[in-house]
Amino acid sequence: MPCRRIACLFAAAVVPCLAPPAWADDEPAEPPFKLTIGAYRVSGGGLPPGPGLDMNLRYTYGDGNVWVGWFRSPVLDFAQPRVGWDHTFTLGPLRLLPSLQAASGGFVGGSLAVETGDSWFIGTGLGRTNLRNYANLNFDPNDSYTVYGGYKWQNGTALSLSLIRDNRMNPDQQDVHLVYRVPLPDRQRLTVDLLAKQGTVDGQFIRRTGLTVTYDWPRWFVRAAYDPKVNFTPQNMVRLSVGTRF
Repeated sequence: MPCRRIACLFAAAVVPCLAPPAWADDEPAEPPFKLTIGAYRVSGGGLPPGPGLDMNLRYTYGDGNVWVGWFRSPVLDFAQPRVGWDHTFTLGPLRLLPSLQAASGGFVGGSLAVETGDSWFIGTGLGRTNLRNYANLNFDPNDSYTVYGGYKWQNGTALSLSLIRDNRMNPDQQDVHLVYRVPLPDRQRLTVDLLAKQGTVDGQFIRRTGLTVTYDWPRWFVRAAYDPKVNFTPQNMVRLSVGTRF
């Protein structure tokens, strides 16, 4: 089943978006488990609208994470389990952020990022895969390079800008994320991710804008997203995810 024909559900490059900035998931050490269930719906591009379901369980230990996941598309009669690992190593003023990922069907990928700074921070990274078919639930190019930077205020509010650009199979495809996170009373939090993407889709150069909004409570969270031309295919995607920490 060719990768390009199944659009948003298969992409050649998918590791978890290079390891994110150290502030990007600064949840308390306890509870260590995070369960996320996501529902996806795609439409457009001459294909019938179709759903997808993803489940992901992550365990946090110190400065690292391990996780297992499973994706199912009833329309495509396709399912794929996967596993992953990432860690943050502090070396003086630098932080190294490696990640590894594997999935059924022989997919293997990895990334390495390096960043520095506390209030102001900058980083860069590189991702590589073996180009096997994979349920791309990362939605950014990942046989790619990434550059990012931002600022974190003392109260936990943070603003970052990142660019992820394919540097292997489709070098004109890139995503730019502007992410704003603000803590709210009672250990709640709001995160807004504005996406600007550009690149060639079926021979046509496109520019589109997407949006993801996440609201966190101490134990629960909900995330809604609109991603046009998802994974640089003719399809548009709407996503809804809910999860809990325990």
